[in-house]
Amino acid sequence: MRSFKEIKDSYSFTADDERRLFQLQSIMVNHVEGIAGALSSYIMSTKKGIRLLTQETRRIHLFGLQKKWFLGMFEGKYDNSYYDRLIRIGIVHVKNEIDAHYLNRAVNIIRGLVVEILYEMKNDREETIANILTFEKILDINLDVMTSSYIEEEMRVYSSMYKIKSTLIDFSEKFLQSANLVLVLSLIGLTLGAIGLFIADVQKLFSGDLEKGIITSLGTLLIIWVMIELMNTEISHLKGGKFRISVFISVALVAVIRETMIATLKHEQSEMMLYLIASILVIGFVYWLVTKSEER
Repeated sequence: MRSFKEIKDSYSFTADDERRLFQLQSIMVNHVEGIAGALSSYIMSTKKGIRLLTQETRRIHLFGLQKKWFLGMFEGKYDNSYYDRLIRIGIVHVKNEIDAHYLNRAVNIIRGLVVEILYEMKNDREETIANILTFEKILDINLDVMTSSYIEEEMRVYSSMYKIKSTLIDFSEKFLQSANLVLVLSLIGLTLGAIGLFIADVQKLFSGDLEKGIITSLGTLLIIWVMIELMNTEISHLKGGKFRISVFISVALVAVIRETMIATLKHEQSEMMLYLIASILVIGFVYWLVTKSEER
């Protein structure tokens, strides 16, 4: 929690402000009944106020506390005791489940009434403006301190939920990093496997089966190219880049092209070739659509 000195400094609340507020005390004593009455009228116009203040004694007690709090803003002494009183007021509001909206509205009513009183004093313009600015400071300080109790209460209520949520997020991030590591290692393994397959296909070139060796080697090279693209996509994604779906479609496209090349060597039936060619056209069209979409 911030110190009261820090709060006052943030509002540029000076000794001159303290002196000015103390000089206004006698004026505000004459108007305290009317201000407290207006505040009580507002409270009793709300459902919450009616429910909490069913007894006359409670209304009288609250009326007295409101007057004491209001006049306290003009005592000219704003130390830690004053700060503690404001904290207690905020805690009482929180314990009675009074929404911060009602507190803000009450302060707004007081602001309007006091500004009107300061205008009616008919001082010179500069003095009136200075008085209003000083009162605005102390009123905003009061609201700041009292509403801090609401914030602390919400933190206490939601702190356990926040810890659970934070733990889940941390676990998910670590799991995702582990999954990405497994994916990268798997891609490396598959790429090494494809390179091994390419070496085996090249060896066929020296075994006398030149035609089959060239075609299978080309098909394997396509697979290696796709694996490299998959690696680049994953690395780019880990660095924060966009995820490219087209790379995965290209895997299917290359696999069908390689199968078509092998089927050509085996002189497969024309019906099978038609299926493979149709698959290439469909997958190629999908690849083109996805690529265009990614470019946009």
